[in-house]
Amino acid sequence: MTMKKLIICLSLSLFLAVNAFSQQLSEATQRVFKSVENMQSVINLNKISQTGITFDTRYEGIRGTPRLADTLLPSFLKLQGQEYYFEISADLDLVGNAVIYAKSGNKPMYSIPASSVKEIIINMNGRELLFRTTSGQKFEKKIKEDRFYQVLGGMEYEFIKVPGKGFLKADYKGAYSADRRYDEYVDESRYYLRGRDGSFHQVQLNKKSLARVAPEKKDIIDKEFNRASTEDKEYLVVSILEQF
Repeated sequence: MTMKKLIICLSLSLFLAVNAFSQQLSEATQRVFKSVENMQSVINLNKISQTGITFDTRYEGIRGTPRLADTLLPSFLKLQGQEYYFEISADLDLVGNAVIYAKSGNKPMYSIPASSVKEIIINMNGRELLFRTTSGQKFEKKIKEDRFYQVLGGMEYEFIKVPGKGFLKADYKGAYSADRRYDEYVDESRYYLRGRDGSFHQVQLNKKSLARVAPEKKDIIDKEFNRASTEDKEYLVVSILEQF
């Protein structure tokens, strides 16, 4: 083999190896490559965030939290009008409807309103959770505020979860009080299924509620619920939608 042919063969082999390696990279890793100059990205974030205003931590000492994870997690953030991701450590403020993040270390946290967010992918417990915002989406009963929702599954019948937190004040005064001696944030998450009309309908995780939105799939829904052994109804609904 001539030296020229040898060089061509080696170059081709290297190209194929690099190409194969890039295909094996996780989707998240490829997003990092798309994250253009990460340090500059953080600087740009400050232009729309509440610069110099720390996240409200007055809830400390109260049971529960207004946040999704109550800690900053590795995340990929895409802002409105952009086609690439920022790699940041973030969490969701489910009461203030905002992304919260810290620049580095133990510095103050800052917030970015949901209206400026296109989507955010949060790595939590070994899973990538994809969140978008309700702005521009059609709901059977309109959601007034721009809220985050998690994409759980489905294609034609998209299945989503709108995480939420409600605030219960202490109630321990008076003869008919609940004797609750602390304020508390409680889960108020809701599930929705997009029907053929293009609207998201609120559903309960049971066969009757799902069949109301997708009546033509009632046989599949009934069969899977009747034989289901899992207590994870969210997972069950996702598995049913995969059969649609």
